[in-house]
Amino acid sequence: MSTHATPPDPRDPARRRRNRGLLLVLLLAFFGALLLAGALRFSGWRPEGSKNRGELLAPYPDMRALVPQLADGRPYRWKDSPRTWRIVVMPGDCGGAARAGCVRLLGDLDKVWQLMGKDADRVHLLWVGSPPAGVALPPEVRVLRPDPGLRAGLPPPPGAPAAGAPVWVVDPHGFTVLRYRPGFAPGDLRADLARLLKIN
Repeated sequence: MSTHATPPDPRDPARRRRNRGLLLVLLLAFFGALLLAGALRFSGWRPEGSKNRGELLAPYPDMRALVPQLADGRPYRWKDSPRTWRIVVMPGDCGGAARAGCVRLLGDLDKVWQLMGKDADRVHLLWVGSPPAGVALPPEVRVLRPDPGLRAGLPPPPGAPAAGAPVWVVDPHGFTVLRYRPGFAPGDLRADLARLLKIN
């Protein structure tokens, strides 16, 4: 006497309803996830770890053709140091009452550079114009002569000028990609640079 189980009938209405229900749940889960991701993307939401702390410039000012001069007259070319990111500051006047702010900014940028650790060699600090008098510049700071091309490639923040100096990040090719308003938190600049150094 045979003890084989009878295979389920594929035409069984209850079984077909279960299969349809399962397929519908899978489709809803798949397309629901796509719709949610699209809604988050177009609403501007991004995970906290992927947000820039500085202001992303669009379009990126292009300074590839510009060859600024160092304080001693030598040229400073973007591509002479491949894979090098630049922190650029152009404070203007660092004399009189503005001197203390320039000294503080210089100290903050020096800390950011030192905190880059093993990647610090891939970051140049560029100070455009005269640094504050009587201050020993850290060795990583390169002083550039003021230049109209640099000024054009480093757009100031919109609105009324604020006390202090903005800071920009220039990528290894000579594009200005990020801007920080006067009074920015140095930790924000460090966080952005650490992420940029990982991807390039």
